[in-house]
Amino acid sequence: MPMPSFGREQARAACADQTDSDESHPFGDQSAVFKIRGKVFAVVNLDKDPSFLTVKIDPSYAEALVAEHDSIRPGYHVNKRHWVTATLDGTVPPRLLRELVEDSYDLVASKLPKKDRPVSPRRE
Repeated sequence: MPMPSFGREQARAACADQTDSDESHPFGDQSAVFKIRGKVFAVVNLDKDPSFLTVKIDPSYAEALVAEHDSIRPGYHVNKRHWVTATLDGTVPPRLLRELVEDSYDLVASKLPKKDRPVSPRRE
């Protein structure tokens, strides 16, 4: 049975659902960069098919994900120890991809000064 689709638009929606998430396009129309209080937590590629999602991650978890999933690799054009890139080709479960977005957001938000952290971790 095919896995439910989680493509470019679902990735963008998952990123936009994070509290105070801000989408920008500093590299042009080829990618959407999502930030919390000016700090990047995700990048969604917009000009490739399949698209890909890059998120910040705990390094020990990154190693396990890369070993377990052929479509997840060390981060593309970022620190390969602290970021992973998932190809949105239908082989990674949508639930895992949403969790990766949420975990990345939480990791970046937790490093912000306390006064800048969002009150609620996600939009209701």
